[in-house]
Amino acid sequence: MLTALEVITTVVFGVMVGVEFSVAFVINPILSALPEDSGQLGRAHGGRMLGAVMPVWYIGSLVLIAVWAIAGRHHEGTGLVVTAGALLILSVIMSLLLLVPINNRSKTWTPENRPADWKQQSNRWDRFHYVRVAVIIAAFTLLVAALA
Repeated sequence: MLTALEVITTVVFGVMVGVEFSVAFVINPILSALPEDSGQLGRAHGGRMLGAVMPVWYIGSLVLIAVWAIAGRHHEGTGLVVTAGALLILSVIMSLLLLVPINNRSKTWTPENRPADWKQQSNRWDRFHYVRVAVIIAAFTLLVAALA
């Protein structure tokens, strides 16, 4: 049973990490290269779509990691799982304090109502997101190491 939990947790969290990596290094660079207002409209749509899904995915991943840590508390690698959970909590705190406020504004922007500094705000979101991606990649790496 513990093995199934480990695999499910690793896959669910790993796919989430992949999505966040893709946003940082694939989707946003593509959107930034689009002509005129297309990139800003794409980012707003992505902010609405992922803004609705990611909180559930982050919390679900955290619950799975917590259950793994509790269920496997007497097994080797539990410290790695707990540390991965702590890093995921850090990424959630970063998200709530740094990324969500920008996302909540930017997901409503259109070419007609966006602020003059919209590009600077988008760039700030990207910089914070790069840090968050590094944190969750570290957490994912620890989970995989706990399996070995």
